[in-house]
Amino acid sequence: MVPAPGGGAPKGLLQQMEELMAALNADLSQLDADLQSSADRTAGSERPSHRSA
Repeated sequence: MVPAPGGGAPKGLLQQMEELMAALNADLSQLDADLQSSADRTAGSERPSHRSA
C-alpha cells in the first residue's frame, strides 16, 4: 500500500476501512459457521468432504 501524502490517510478513510474490515470479518465468521455446519451434516455420508480447516 502506498502511503498518502503527509504520512497518513485521512481519518475518515481509516474509519471507513475499519468498518469495512469489521463487516468482512463478520461475513467470514458467518461463512465459516455455515461451512462447519454443512461439513457436520455430511460427515457421515459416503462422500467425504475434501475441505480441511
